[in-house]
This record gives sequence, C-alpha cells and structure tokens, in this order.
Amino acid sequence: MTQQGRPRTFVEHEVLDAAMQVFWRHGYAASSIAQLRAATGLSSASLYGAFGSKEGLFERAIAHYIAGPGQVSELVGDLTLDPLEALGLMLHGTIEMQSEPAHPGGCLVALSANVGAGGDDDVAARRIVAARRAEDRAGIEACIRRAVAGGAIRSDHEPAVSAILVHTFVLGVSTQLLDGVPPATLHAAAALLLSGLRPSGAAMSQDASSDGRSSILSDDK
Repeated sequence: MTQQGRPRTFVEHEVLDAAMQVFWRHGYAASSIAQLRAATGLSSASLYGAFGSKEGLFERAIAHYIAGPGQVSELVGDLTLDPLEALGLMLHGTIEMQSEPAHPGGCLVALSANVGAGGDDDVAARRIVAARRAEDRAGIEACIRRAVAGGAIRSDHEPAVSAILVHTFVLGVSTQLLDGVPPATLHAAAALLLSGLRPSGAAMSQDASSDGRSSILSDDK
C-alpha cells in the first residue's frame, strides 16, 4: 500500500499572519528563515514544503495582507460609493490602518521590498510589491475618472497625474508615521489633498466632514 504524506499540522492563515508580521517589521531582505521559523513555529522543511521558497511565502503573505489590513486600498473600487467619498475613505482609512498599534507601522507593500542585495529572490520580491502598487495606482485612477465624469473632481487635471499625486501621498504615509508625524496631521493633509482635487469654490471643510474625519482631525492620537 502506498503510504500517504503526512497531513499539514498548522493553520495556514495563522502561519501567514505570523510571516506577514515578520516581513512587515523587518522587510523582505532582512527577514531570515530562522525568524520566520520562530514566528510561525514551523520547521524549514515545513515552510518550504508548504510555500516552496521564502519568495513564495512572501507572495502569500502579501496576499494575506491585502485581504486583511491592506483591504482599505480596495475602497476606491467600491462602485456603491460616491467616487470622491471612496477616495476620502481610502486616504483616511489608510492613515488609520498604518498607525494602528496592533501591528507594525506603515504599509507592508510600501516598506517591505524596495531595497535588497540584488539576488534573484530580492528582485522577485520587489516585483511582487511593485505589481501590487501598480494595481493600487490603477484603482485610484479609475476612481478619479469616475469622479471627474460626475463633476466631483476638477476636469482640468489629467486623471492619471492626479492618481500619481494621490498614490504618492498614500505611499508617503508610511515614512511620515515612522518619522513621528501625528496621524491627525496626516488626516489634515489628506483633507487638503482632497480639497485640491475639487472644482474651484468647494470648501476644504467638506472633505473633513463628508467622510467622518472631523473628529479625527481634532484628535491627535
């Protein structure tokens, strides 16, 4: 009789959550297999058997992040929301998520794999997060185009350029938070950014109140 392989003895989402925390805190290049083993409680054989490689585990951890804390970036694709409201919810929600003390600060996609030693696995890791950032930019641009079509965002700016402006702010939140900039200041900056996208004559205060950020702007947490 052919002997069946041993069944997995771990809960995959728990392993991915633990690995995500390691990559988020240390970055891809600095996260060693020893650290990943310690965090997940798995042997090297089990990790490689389940995920193929460190790169494979990282790719799965990124997907786990997008389905969890990083889900806030998907708000711009919610067609049930007013596009400008969706953009505001994404910006303010990003600040809230990245400053949440329950996990490492900043954004995993922005911080984890921008530099490396240049090996094949480092290059692959950078491609993984670069692909995700490209998806986020495309989602922001599509949302802005819907807002322009509805008259909620000024039409004299190229949507692709406005999308780069918004996405650059999103990526910069990580660095600002790690440098100690208070979340409330970032919420105020996000409101200013949204105000600049509105047609002439729209009040900046509308951005803070329309997406429920008024209380946060006054709460320097």
